[in-house]
Amino acid sequence: VRPGEKVLNISGTEFRRRLQEGLDIPEWFSYPKVVEELRRAYPPRHRQGFTVFFTGLSGSGKSTIANALLVKLLENGGRRITLLDGDIVRKNLSSELGFSREHRDLNILRIGFVAAEITKNGGVAICAPIAPYAATRRQVREMIEPVGGFLEVHVATPLEICEQRDRKGLYAKARAGIIKEFTGISDPYEEPQNPELRIDTVGLSPELAAHRILVKLESMGFIR
Repeated sequence: VRPGEKVLNISGTEFRRRLQEGLDIPEWFSYPKVVEELRRAYPPRHRQGFTVFFTGLSGSGKSTIANALLVKLLENGGRRITLLDGDIVRKNLSSELGFSREHRDLNILRIGFVAAEITKNGGVAICAPIAPYAATRRQVREMIEPVGGFLEVHVATPLEICEQRDRKGLYAKARAGIIKEFTGISDPYEEPQNPELRIDTVGLSPELAAHRILVKLESMGFIR
């Protein structure tokens, strides 16, 4: 560098930050068409797809909160949103599966695959299965995080409250041995150790629970 001249430079870290936050890239840094392609390949977080993955016992309130979140995200606008409810997906996508651990895992991985495709294409996937096994949830996370955002929400409603809410009598049938391999009774539920958010619905309305998720998504940069 000759005396009086100044070298202009942006580090890789700073460049990625500018892309992620949608900030200006100086004209001298690269050709405009190159920057345009990079912006398309690496959109800022508030334009990236993401998945909200609920997990919790039957009757914990996952589906109710998921529907409340769907309404709030639709009001927010900006992205296509798909709700993948555990019961509905099992009926329409995994009707041939039983309730063995192998089949439960396969059902969750199918949900994860669909959510990853939605996320990769800039949409929002809201998943609400029981997803009782930690290893399978980790596989779903590993599918989705490379293509967008992932927010695991543990709906940590206590078992006794879930049983009180059970209008179908599933817990009673499980305790009587009529239903085999029922999560929380005759089959384990492995609680998430480090979810992005943990919600206990006792004394908390679905709307307020959904609002907490929105606040978390905003703090992560996925919505504004």
